Amino acid sequence: MYEIENVLRDYAWGSTTAIASLLGRPESGGPEAELWIGAHPDSPSVAHVPEDGTRSPLDALISSDPEHFLGAESVNAFGPRLPFLAKILAAAQPLSLQVHPSLDQARAGFARENAAGLDAHAANRNYKDDNHKPEMILALTPFEALCGFRPAAETREIFEYITHAFPEETSSPALVQALIDDLAAADEGAGLRRAFERLITGGQGVAEDTALVVEALLSRASLEPYQAELGTVISLNEKYPGDPGVLISLLLNRISLTPGEAVYLPAGNVHAYLHGLGVEVMASSDNVLRGGLTPKYVDVPELLNTIDFHPVAVPMLDAQKTVMDQELFRAPFKEFQLQRIELGPDSGPVPLAQSGAAVVIVVAGEVYLDSPRGDLQLSRGRSAFIAAAEAPVNVHWVAGSAEPALAFAVTTGL
Repeated sequence: MYEIENVLRDYAWGSTTAIASLLGRPESGGPEAELWIGAHPDSPSVAHVPEDGTRSPLDALISSDPEHFLGAESVNAFGPRLPFLAKILAAAQPLSLQVHPSLDQARAGFARENAAGLDAHAANRNYKDDNHKPEMILALTPFEALCGFRPAAETREIFEYITHAFPEETSSPALVQALIDDLAAADEGAGLRRAFERLITGGQGVAEDTALVVEALLSRASLEPYQAELGTVISLNEKYPGDPGVLISLLLNRISLTPGEAVYLPAGNVHAYLHGLGVEVMASSDNVLRGGLTPKYVDVPELLNTIDFHPVAVPMLDAQKTVMDQELFRAPFKEFQLQRIELGPDSGPVPLAQSGAAVVIVVAGEVYLDSPRGDLQLSRGRSAFIAAAEAPVNVHWVAGSAEPALAFAVTTGL
């Protein structure tokens, strides 16, 4: 077992307090958006090597003996790299609207951009690697997000409501009626695509009409029964005035997760995290195609080729309880699964769900990791990498601890 130090990413949308408060450490004074826990080459965790007291980037440690650290099954399925990346994510402001490619799209796009000689760090690069990026997030606080297309008929009702927000002597912008017409298409997916494309390519006209819509909404005493959806339009426009993502948000499911609830996001699912603290797990990739709410590059043709325009129910992910008292969140992806481990004075040891390598982070109390090959005690804010060869591992509450323990562990879904 290796205790690891993780990399904090300071994206501007990050909370200045949430991660520090969760992990019981001083605030840095700046935004703390994501804590990366894993071996992604952009920001690998650093392992403390007990044998000689040295420190090693986790990706380098794994590459020294992939089968030992990852297990033969994982290497055969995903190659000689850690297939998942875990994060603590803390959004104080909305993230960009975004979508992630399928595995085939990622491989083709990465190869295409390499062949074109596009610099790996170019601002107009879409594909940073050749992997897909399915993901999930488990809320630790109330968590607000946009996730996938809602049924077109429901969105049409919202735009029809908007037409009535304007004074009788003022008609709503032509854009609103055009979107209503788009969403009435017999082919629901085609209608959603037309509406999305109208907004993402509309330029200054969309910006001006968005301003008119927001002005009309602000004039109303109440936005019920669409307070969440239209309130989001108003708040997004404050941050990104006139951005196409402001009205695109109305095409998407507006979700509010309570602590302990989780949602998963497959390839093609347009989404944006709006506010909250959570544990995010994904395939180890940084491939993102943006679709608004950002000053960064938006490749509209590639974005449209990547999005799945079919409406979906919110892909909630319920915990499964095993006969060994393990609480597991198993998304329909082989790269990862998440285990929530809660222990107290009356708790027996909980087996670590481990299929290949695993990482563990403690967010409350203390835990003791025990295996036939070694042991490691972790207090709040500390984390560990566990090699496949270390299994089986049991997780214990530490006797005499002042509080119950809460930890999260990630391994593959093989």
